[in-house]
Amino acid sequence: MSSVGIDAVPGPGRSAGWLDKEHTIAGAGFNRWLVPPAALAIHLCIGMAYGFSVFWLPLSKALGIKESIKCGPDVGFFQELFITSCDWKVSTLGWMYTLFFVFLGCSAALWGGWLERAGPRKAGVVSALCWCGGMLISALGIHSHQFWLMILGSGVIGGIGLGLGYISPVSTLIKWFPDRRGMATGMAIMGFGGGAMIGSPLAAELMKSFATSTDVGVTQTFVVMALVYFVFMMGGALGYRVPPTGWKPEGWTPPAAQTGNAMITQRHVHVKKVWGIPQFWLVWVVLCMNVSAGIGVIGMASPMLQEVFGGSLIGVPAKFVELDKAQLATIAGVAAGFTALLSLFNIGGRFFWASLSDKLGRKMTYVVFFVLGGLLYASIPSSAAAGSTLLFVGAICVILSMYGGGFATVPAYLADLFGTQMVGAIHGRLLTAWATAGILGPVVVNYMRDYQLGLGLPREQVYNQTMYILVGMLAVGLVANLMVKPVDARHFMSDEELAQEKKLARERAAASEAGMVAGTSAATSPVIVVLAWAAVGIPLAWGVYKTLINVGKFFH
Repeated sequence: MSSVGIDAVPGPGRSAGWLDKEHTIAGAGFNRWLVPPAALAIHLCIGMAYGFSVFWLPLSKALGIKESIKCGPDVGFFQELFITSCDWKVSTLGWMYTLFFVFLGCSAALWGGWLERAGPRKAGVVSALCWCGGMLISALGIHSHQFWLMILGSGVIGGIGLGLGYISPVSTLIKWFPDRRGMATGMAIMGFGGGAMIGSPLAAELMKSFATSTDVGVTQTFVVMALVYFVFMMGGALGYRVPPTGWKPEGWTPPAAQTGNAMITQRHVHVKKVWGIPQFWLVWVVLCMNVSAGIGVIGMASPMLQEVFGGSLIGVPAKFVELDKAQLATIAGVAAGFTALLSLFNIGGRFFWASLSDKLGRKMTYVVFFVLGGLLYASIPSSAAAGSTLLFVGAICVILSMYGGGFATVPAYLADLFGTQMVGAIHGRLLTAWATAGILGPVVVNYMRDYQLGLGLPREQVYNQTMYILVGMLAVGLVANLMVKPVDARHFMSDEELAQEKKLARERAAASEAGMVAGTSAATSPVIVVLAWAAVGIPLAWGVYKTLINVGKFFH
């Protein structure tokens, strides 16, 4: 591998440590295609947050092993944090999932500015320590049956690792791929969506291996996964390189100079100013509405399919409430295959839509999300009433692709509007929209379902009103997106402010100072690039294979 710029001169009065940003400046001939697998190595690990539900049922029987030892009616949530004589409820364990995304959003917002100055390597290492260390603390909590340790370990400390790991590659990838911003961030954020595809079956295999007549095997699984994840995440963090200031791909002309696209700025906004810029809040609403609608459907996709189509899923002419236990178990297997199918569309959509946004433009891509998404949500009650499983499933699959695509496209949208200097920090602040949507979406879907059931509606009709509410959310997002205009010149940093910020971020003033000139000799060996992609590609391919096996249950 080529030099990585370790001879870069640190600031006055300080010596550069190997984690510092100036030690990650790429040297001459560095291949930018080594950066996406480094980002994927981290995102595929922290993406297991989506798959933690695989632990809920075993943990709900951690003491009883065969059957849960139920707590008394007087034992509330706070007592469950410390009690050691009865098993945790699945609903209690589910709070871990909520904490993941609350702390992801909060940590990304709080420490995004630090990340821009410290660099992606240091942020990646901190993320690895928090995420994997949190899992080890959780393992201790499971072993001692102290739920508060799980909350502290994976929920709080792990959630902080999630936030830092999630945004760590964003700014770096956008700077390495100014010609393909959407595709670059799509590749990394695809990894976050794919993490559960690898982690969930891996966890299931490990629990099966470690389980005994007196132990459900979750403690050992947490320890092993923490150690494996630590190796991958550290490898990813150490693989990060940042381009020198002024670097650009050979032969590439910036879009503004090339096409006069006013939506893509060549200037930069400071993160501390974004709270007061209307475009930031419009994009915040855009992301929040897109995610709220999608995440609400994700949480209810399996029961919705079962309740809407009932026995027709297995060729039995009966409604859901008329099925016996064996038939219910069979359609639950079909629904599990449906959920696996959705995960593939969620992941594939992250790469597909983000890459397409490089051609369509970010604003137009979100117009497609909201208009096409609204039509598909509105079609679901009709396809359900007609008994058309194909149309129903097809609509939700495309919806989930756009849900994932929204996450992957928004970093490039921010870079277009606010510049690349602090886009990672700005993205971190924007993720508060995700934390909000993580509460809003499920609450709307779940409470509307319960309300409709309370009115006495048949189970196959209880989701109809909800779909129209989600269409309304997308309409709000569409209006906000259409209102996005280029950022006013007064919000951008002056040349002096930008120079000061670059000094604080310890970047070189020009590409030549870091010794990097596009097209020079001493290029990275293609073998290293292939090995880097194989390191993340093989586990991802295994996860896809395992997922396709589950998808087969649906089509069977």
